[in-house]
Amino acid sequence: MRRPKGIKTKKSVAKRFKITGTGKILRSRAGRRHLLSGKSAKRRRSLGKRALVDKTDMYRVTASLPFSH
Repeated sequence: MRRPKGIKTKKSVAKRFKITGTGKILRSRAGRRHLLSGKSAKRRRSLGKRALVDKTDMYRVTASLPFSH
């Protein structure tokens, strides 16, 4: 059986993160899945927005997405 050539994109990372045109990485916020009735409307709205990945974690995300940068 032949081994595949080249590098592959980590599909689990590709579904969780989005890379902008300027190279920043966006992530979704935690805490939006369930128990939403106990959270205020303001908090629920802010949880729906995207957030930037911290610069200390950017290398790990970009290493898993080789064709995006």
